[in-house]
Amino acid sequence: MQLLKQENKKTNILPLLAVVTFGLNLLALLVLLFHGSMLQQLNRRNTTQSLVQLADGSAITVDPKQNLERNPETIRRFVGESMTLMLTWSQKQPPRTVWQLSSQLLEGKAQRRFEPELEKLIPENQAGNINKGTESVLVVQRISEPTKIEGENGKWKVEIIGNHIVFTSADPIGNATSFRKQILVQAIDEQATSLPKVPLPLDLAVHRLGEAKLEIYNICEMTERKCS
Repeated sequence: MQLLKQENKKTNILPLLAVVTFGLNLLALLVLLFHGSMLQQLNRRNTTQSLVQLADGSAITVDPKQNLERNPETIRRFVGESMTLMLTWSQKQPPRTVWQLSSQLLEGKAQRRFEPELEKLIPENQAGNINKGTESVLVVQRISEPTKIEGENGKWKVEIIGNHIVFTSADPIGNATSFRKQILVQAIDEQATSLPKVPLPLDLAVHRLGEAKLEIYNICEMTERKCS
C-alpha cells in the first residue's frame, strides 16, 4: 500500500512539473520579446535625426547617412571650393605653396595628372617666380548636380564651368581662360588632410574642406567621353 501511495504521489507531481516548466519557458519567451522590442525602439532612436552643435554655437539636426553617402550640396560645395582654392594665388600666396597644400584634397593619381596642367597656368619669369602684381582666381559660373558613377558606391561625377583669370600689373583687367572640367569625387573613410602645429589660414581652409571626407580622384576635360 505504501509503495502504491508513493507511486501515486510521483504521478501527481509530474503534471505539476510540466506546468511549472511550461510557465518558466513562457516567462523566458516574454522576457526575450520584451528585450527585442526595447532593442527595436533603441534602433529607431539611433536612426532618427541627431542634434549637432557647430563651432560658432549654432545647432543643426542631421539625418543619419551611410559611410559612403554624401549630400549633393556637400559634394558640389567641396568641388567648387577645392578647385577655386587650387587656382587662387598671388605673390603673398605663391601657386606652388597653394598646390602643395590643396593637393591633399586629390587622390595620388589625380595629383600627378593635374599637376602638369596646373604648371601651364602659372606665368613665371626667367627666375622661376611670378611677376609682381600677378594674381590668379577661378570664377565659377556653374556646378552641376552630382551624378552617381554607375556600379560604384560612394563615387560621383560633377561638371564645373567657369573662367580662370590671371591679373598682372600690365593687364589689370585680367586674361580669362575658359575652365570646363569633369570632376570625379569619391567618399573616403578618414580625413586626408592634416594640420601643422602652427596652421596658416590656407592650412585651415584645406583642412575644413577635408572634413567632408571626400577626395577628387580624376579631372577631365568636359569634352572627354571616357572620364574614369
